[in-house]
Amino acid sequence: MATDERNFRSTYYEKVGFRSVEEKKSLEILLKDKPLDRGKLKQFCLRFCLPAAYRNLIWKLLLGVVPVHVECHAFVMDQRKQEYNDLLRALNVMRIIDSCTSKPQVFLAMWLLQTGNFTYDINLIDEKGFVPIVQSVMQFFDDETDVYWIAKSFYDNVHKFQTDVPKLIECSHNLLEKEDPDLYKHLQKIGVLDNLPLAKWFDCCFAGVLNETALAKIWDKICGGSYKILAYVVVVLLTNLKHRLLKCNNLVGVLQCVKSIPEETADIIANKSIDMWLHHGSPLTVYDKPKP
Repeated sequence: MATDERNFRSTYYEKVGFRSVEEKKSLEILLKDKPLDRGKLKQFCLRFCLPAAYRNLIWKLLLGVVPVHVECHAFVMDQRKQEYNDLLRALNVMRIIDSCTSKPQVFLAMWLLQTGNFTYDINLIDEKGFVPIVQSVMQFFDDETDVYWIAKSFYDNVHKFQTDVPKLIECSHNLLEKEDPDLYKHLQKIGVLDNLPLAKWFDCCFAGVLNETALAKIWDKICGGSYKILAYVVVVLLTNLKHRLLKCNNLVGVLQCVKSIPEETADIIANKSIDMWLHHGSPLTVYDKPKP
């Protein structure tokens, strides 16, 4: 009976425009656990979109920036801030950065110094997806220490799946062929399909491709443990731009379409990607088979 009543309330709230009321209450209950349960919080992220006010805390918890014991958070973040300042000081002493170095480049140098992949010439650094991720995280949060540790931990987490990228690309192609055979054939015919920068998009998780509002919804799922959702983003992004892409006859034209995605369209892409991902059984990795 309680389940039916909850479903009735959720349906009512959704109809009157308060879809997140029940979800917010559920999250607040989860945050009262002592210690916090990362497994339950991951499940919440996989099922719902996080309220913006809780995103900083939940991402830090799921990415391992702070522990599950709430009473330790202040101490741990103070240690994180000290380490952040030590890295910043070291880079200044070594004259790797100065007052003219952009903040994303500073964070990149800090990350490389921590991971041991450091080079003294910052201009020769292969940034891959780290800088776009930092630039997007800077739009989410104001505190620079939070930005650095969340971006670092998020990218480190994504980097664990790099060996699966070829399979994720194959999965994206298969999904596109199934969802829109005409678009698939067109992109294949003009020699674009195998040349799309999918590995780059997966590395940065579409930072710089979609706006931050759309990214937040997708990254909630990634923080919850689903890397495979990126394959669905590829398919929905391409099918959403279908009418423009069918007029393209080369890779340059296709990439130009992708570069000019309006904010409203990006939000639609994020929502449809999540819906498709849910429809296929909310797979987490390339090894999870979608529902028939």
